[in-house]
Amino acid sequence: MVNLLLRSDKVNPDNSDNGGQTPLLCAAWNGHEGVVQILLERDEVDLKRLDNGGRTPLWCAASNGHAKVVDMLLERGDVNTDNPDSGGQTPLLCAAWNGHAGMVKMLLERDEVDPGKPDNNGRTPLWCAALNGHAKVAEMLLERGEVSPDKPDNGHQTPLLCAAWNGHEGVVKILLERDEVDPDKPDNNGRTPLRCAASNGHEGAVKMLLERDEVDPDKPDIDGRTPFLCAAWNGYTRVVKMLLERGGVNPDKPDNEGQTPLLGAAWNGQAEVVKILLERDEIHPGRPDNKGKTPLQHAARNGHKRVVKILLERDVVRPNKSHNDGRVPLWAAAWKGHVGVVKMLLERDVVLPNKPHNDGRVPLWAAAWKGHLGVVKMLLEQDEASPTKPS
Repeated sequence: MVNLLLRSDKVNPDNSDNGGQTPLLCAAWNGHEGVVQILLERDEVDLKRLDNGGRTPLWCAASNGHAKVVDMLLERGDVNTDNPDSGGQTPLLCAAWNGHAGMVKMLLERDEVDPGKPDNNGRTPLWCAALNGHAKVAEMLLERGEVSPDKPDNGHQTPLLCAAWNGHEGVVKILLERDEVDPDKPDNNGRTPLRCAASNGHEGAVKMLLERDEVDPDKPDIDGRTPFLCAAWNGYTRVVKMLLERGGVNPDKPDNEGQTPLLGAAWNGQAEVVKILLERDEIHPGRPDNKGKTPLQHAARNGHKRVVKILLERDVVRPNKSHNDGRVPLWAAAWKGHVGVVKMLLERDVVLPNKPHNDGRVPLWAAAWKGHLGVVKMLLEQDEASPTKPS
């Protein structure tokens, strides 16, 4: 088909579309070797021509791992193998990002290729390989003396932090073996590799990082959130246990909003983590956040019955404690229509079914306003609940 079209004088073999993409660029992008060969035989075809994104045919072929096409283009000596696109991404960087190890090897053999060249966001080929877990590519890049294994991007995120964030244990191991790598280096938001691994439940990465003495297991980010708080919040039970076993961790340390690991676990219904935390003497089960909301308040509002039950079994937990606007756990559960939680709370003698919040509205009003018939019926069965209580 291509040969047929090229026989016509009306066809320009180097004509581009509105995005600046020529037939050669498209063929190179998709690895169509035969079409590339045909087009390269035409004098009118410009190998160096960029599309609107600054991408050359070689850039496109390398990005997608089309080694044969890259070879064909390299046979033409006037091709720049290190030419970046408008985002500063070189063919090597793109090949590393996508894990094309053979392509990376081919490009690294070219003298003009800078293996540590960053894009406009400060991301190097190694950074990209680490982010996406391409261990073999990372190893090849680290063999080059020019490559800095700890070079961060513009957000101050290092290759190690990126690998830890995504749980790429192979890359984490490779990077931790390098003396130049700081295993506790934070990004611009104060997040360390451990904080990133813990918050995503990557046990293998957490284990490797905790084996390093330089790593502070209780180091908070700029929001005051520690690795332990993040793991507890997200219910990563084994990571929680690993951090507690390491020592040096305050399991009741709040973030900048006063939210403790227990509060975060209760908020998200992480019952197993709540159990672990309540076994610790340092934990105050009723400690409120800066708005006065307790773990029980959050669990009740979100309908986490198991957590509510666990908390109510603790004598120090005050089920009738209100937060800053006067709402008690019963009010919050009634507003949300959590029948099971309402039932558990009403079984406690200290709970006042008619206790209003600061604007005078009682739990019955809240349930009726939201149309929670089951909760309304339950509250009306309480002697103290008044359907005529003014708001």
